[in-house]
Amino acid sequence: MSMTFTIPRLETDNLILRAPEQSDFETYVAFALDPVRSAGFGTEENRSDAWRWFACNLGHWTLRGYGYFTVEEKVSGKPCGLSGIWAPEGWPEPEIGWVVYEGFEGKGIAFEAAARTREWAYTDLGFTTLTSNIVPGNIRSVALAERLGAAFEREYDNVHMGVEQLYRHPSPADLGIGAS
Repeated sequence: MSMTFTIPRLETDNLILRAPEQSDFETYVAFALDPVRSAGFGTEENRSDAWRWFACNLGHWTLRGYGYFTVEEKVSGKPCGLSGIWAPEGWPEPEIGWVVYEGFEGKGIAFEAAARTREWAYTDLGFTTLTSNIVPGNIRSVALAERLGAAFEREYDNVHMGVEQLYRHPSPADLGIGAS
């Protein structure tokens, strides 16, 4: 993969999924340092560690061809969360993930962003399956995974997060995406 890899820009009715930008860092760090909000994603201990993840995400895009998009709310123009495909070393397989920043809950942002991300992974990247790896007790993420049609498959030991529940998303064929 070229170091000049371009991260795509995706849109939905209400959202823009785009490349992370330097100006998104302060919003991300507020999320990452909040142990309650970031518990299921991975809480960072300080700004430096948050910066490392932020930069790691850009490297993930370059090395894998996918990563986390910054999710921007069209009406406000503000970053409102993250959604993307993640598969660093140690992951059992690529997963679709999502977070919504404080003040943007209850608007359907995570569902809309995750559904668009999954569609992109299936149609543009050629994925045939995806999972979502969820920390036990994260009932909101479990509810969203199930709303997206994912079903619990098994527990596994995540190298960074400990025990996680792996939810399998419907295939492209199950969703009517791709060749018919």
